[in-house]
Amino acid sequence: MLISDVLPATIAWNPGEGDSVLLGAIDSDIAIAETVAAGLPEKARGRIFLEVADASSVRPFSAPGRVCVTWLFRDRGQSLRAAVDAWLAEMLPVEAEREHQVYAWVSGDRAAHALSSN
Repeated sequence: MLISDVLPATIAWNPGEGDSVLLGAIDSDIAIAETVAAGLPEKARGRIFLEVADASSVRPFSAPGRVCVTWLFRDRGQSLRAAVDAWLAEMLPVEAEREHQVYAWVSGDRAAHALSSN
């Protein structure tokens, strides 16, 4: 899927068969995350982090039931990069018997990336 018709920014999004998805967006890119989330299958698993100035910017955001949406507030010292790094450290453990994969896009990236624990 190429997100470009309605949005000012364009990203490439093709998650394939990864274990889970990760989206991270700052205020100006939340529309991109919404468009991607709307196209996720109902069985999708993962996390969406949305960084805004403060709680007054929170609004309804739809995602499949197994995708957790977390709002981050700069006025409380929360940051998108710290949240993404912490989540990836937890979700991409290095195990000898299994490779874990996350398909991710974060504000500032032109394309999504497949990330692996191995």
